[in-house]
Amino acid sequence: MNDQPDDPTADAPSGMRQGLTSYGDSGFSLFLRKAFIKGAGLSETALERPVIGIASTGSAYNPCHGNAPQLIEALKRGVMLAGGLPMEFPTISLHESFATPTSMVLRNLMAMDTEEMIRAQPMDAVVLVGGCDKTVPAQLMGAASAGKPAIQLITGSMLTGSHRGERVGACTDCRRWWARFRAQEVGAGELAVVNEQLVPSVGTCSVMGTASTMACIAEALGMTVPGGASPPAVTAERLRVAERTGALVVQMARQRLGPERILTVQAFENAMRVLLAIGGSTNAVVHLAAIAGRAGFELDLKGLDRMGRETPVLLDLKPSGAHYMEDFHAAGGMATLLRELKPLLHLDALTVTGRSLGEEIDAAEATRPGFAQDVVRPLARPIYPEGGIAVLQGNLAPGGAILKQSAASAALMEHEGRAVVFEDAADLAARIDDPALDVSADDILVLKRIGPKGAPGMPEAGAFPIPLKLARAGVKDMVRISDGRMSGTAFGTIVLHVTPEAAVGGPLAHVRHGDRIRLSVARRELSLLIPAEELAARAAAQPVQEPSAERGYRRLYLQSVLQADRGVDFDFLVPAAPMRRIPDPG
Repeated sequence: MNDQPDDPTADAPSGMRQGLTSYGDSGFSLFLRKAFIKGAGLSETALERPVIGIASTGSAYNPCHGNAPQLIEALKRGVMLAGGLPMEFPTISLHESFATPTSMVLRNLMAMDTEEMIRAQPMDAVVLVGGCDKTVPAQLMGAASAGKPAIQLITGSMLTGSHRGERVGACTDCRRWWARFRAQEVGAGELAVVNEQLVPSVGTCSVMGTASTMACIAEALGMTVPGGASPPAVTAERLRVAERTGALVVQMARQRLGPERILTVQAFENAMRVLLAIGGSTNAVVHLAAIAGRAGFELDLKGLDRMGRETPVLLDLKPSGAHYMEDFHAAGGMATLLRELKPLLHLDALTVTGRSLGEEIDAAEATRPGFAQDVVRPLARPIYPEGGIAVLQGNLAPGGAILKQSAASAALMEHEGRAVVFEDAADLAARIDDPALDVSADDILVLKRIGPKGAPGMPEAGAFPIPLKLARAGVKDMVRISDGRMSGTAFGTIVLHVTPEAAVGGPLAHVRHGDRIRLSVARRELSLLIPAEELAARAAAQPVQEPSAERGYRRLYLQSVLQADRGVDFDFLVPAAPMRRIPDPG
């Protein structure tokens, strides 16, 4: 156990005595609270235990969290066996496929919901139960701001299915089969059959999409029990992880081990290493920036790119590789990956166990030593020589842009082409399948106004389709550029998160059909090949009016949301004090 500094909250009220509603008489406030909670059948003895909040995100609209009832049952068992009192409460539940215009619009609302419910209700620690793409970042953002001891319980990935002897799983294979259908390689009948197999169980996507990426990042940050990232949703091991989480969170409550001691510079740098090594979702860059912002840090994109130059992709998982999350778990999960990454990690970073990351890696080696497998590669034999994500800059993206180089086409990584421009998502939908569209395979497709404010909510539309006439001619990939995001399950030579976005007047807003654009991943360059004077003249001639809304959450969102490099968080939720940059340049 690491020696820790004295905790200034050691004498703060605990259990049911904390956060009392004010009636001008604290004794009456506690008396009234106990009267009501005893109405639920709880005894005075139960109320003297450490109170453990359980943020439940189960919903009929969220099949990624379909195992939440079983997880929470096992979690409560662990809490009670360790001498705590589990108190389940609901928060917003987000699923990528069931939120319009995108779940990203609601991520910050969920983070606010999580933070305020942790603050408002008496609990000594909280377990964050979630898995789907925006849920884990929202919960970690909220917990970082609330400051109570917190631990993440991942819901887990789904199983894989089978179609005519071929293994399939959401959602990389969803995209691949839909592309084949668009290209008329398969018919509607076969598409309907494979649709039954792509999601064969509850749980998050079975590839290294955003959900799996955030699960791995949560463990790398030290915010889950060791081994908590990879067990599939429907396995007994996932339930045992839940029980261990319940026992551990009671220990955290007694030690008052808060997120400020875990979410450090070293922890975020470890998470960035893992993101690069797993070929993780580009979405994680935005989410890590948001979580770091809540902890008082600013993610340095150039620093991330420097780390990427020396951190190869080791995990052979779709969409960067060939395997699925089940295979990663069978190969030892994060313990195997962290063992390989050990020379690049801060091993003294503290975890929710109260031990360092290095101690946990050593403990895993003692109990689960390495074995022959082909899913996690050694550092000397990676599947891709650099990190999965490259950061681009240039006059088209002064604030940076992102490309998932491990899932891109090698032939397009150095490319200059004519811009074929779509002004927004509606323009794309109206013209992308038009046989008369003026486009060739060597062109660069540009989609504007799908950024944080433009859509709004930065939808996962960055991996927009190949024009129909080219798809049917056999074209599988083209350079595509936008200020939006793409699913972590997607693939292709796709430039994302162009900052500033078009909707706030970024250079992307002024790209015209026929302009020449240069992409050079080797030089980390994204350039619009027109003189600076011409670009300035276009901006002056057609000034951009930022989107707005009359009322409600949409108005709050559009007034307050930050750009992609700041995590698309709300400006009023980020600490006002100057923030330390990560990775640490020193």
